[in-house]
Amino acid sequence: MLEIPLTWQLAKLGLSISMVLGLGAIAMRTSPRTAGLLAGYPLGTSLTLFFIGLEISPAFATQSAIHTLAGFTATIALGAGYLVAGGRQPGIKGMASGVAGGFIAWFAASSLLTQFDFTRTSGTLVTLCAIGVFSALFRAIPDVKSPASRAFSLSALAARACLATVIVFTITRLAHWLPPAWAGTLAAFPVTMLPFLLILHLNHGMAPVATVIKHFPMGLGSLLSYTLCVSYTYSSLGLLWGTLAGFAAATLWLLGWMQLTAWYQRRST
Repeated sequence: MLEIPLTWQLAKLGLSISMVLGLGAIAMRTSPRTAGLLAGYPLGTSLTLFFIGLEISPAFATQSAIHTLAGFTATIALGAGYLVAGGRQPGIKGMASGVAGGFIAWFAASSLLTQFDFTRTSGTLVTLCAIGVFSALFRAIPDVKSPASRAFSLSALAARACLATVIVFTITRLAHWLPPAWAGTLAAFPVTMLPFLLILHLNHGMAPVATVIKHFPMGLGSLLSYTLCVSYTYSSLGLLWGTLAGFAAATLWLLGWMQLTAWYQRRST
């Protein structure tokens, strides 16, 4: 197995912490609804796919990205599992139950998804169907009005960044031993969302967590845009420019979606 240079490891560490801190600070100053949309911004996925390409090969990362498109379905399943199991008990017990339920749902969905040889079209369609189904199931969840960021401390934000960094390192290390189907599914794991849910649950209870999970599926359009873009551009533009092109596609989708939802809300009032 390739020995990973120290400079790559330090770059992975620095990027993971800085990106999570940056977007986390924004998300924690907005409503849970907006935080749910921002949870779909491709931080963890971009880091894992980029370093998979750097440490293994761009071709392997491209194949993994195709499976990542379908793997976002397992990410939605994790949110649903957390929602079902986490609301049964308050405090740390509820958080632990949510994590257990989320991981069981994620692993079950991932094990099923990795049995199929997805293309860009079929992988995207699977997740689009999951977005529609789970958005309908989550529709009855009430939106909490209080900001998700209130009473969040710097230590909580740092803990989130550290946990996300550990997840990124774990996924990219496991990718060296796994086929592209599993590596791609792992790249879809909610690296930034899961630590956010844990801290939010611990500080504010299950209600705002449920709101974030409710709006997370619609935020996946940004992740789909990013992953679909890099599945083409890694081979044609290289890892760096392919990643930048992916972020451009994700940002355009997110801005467009937020403008559309704001317009719809104005018409509804």
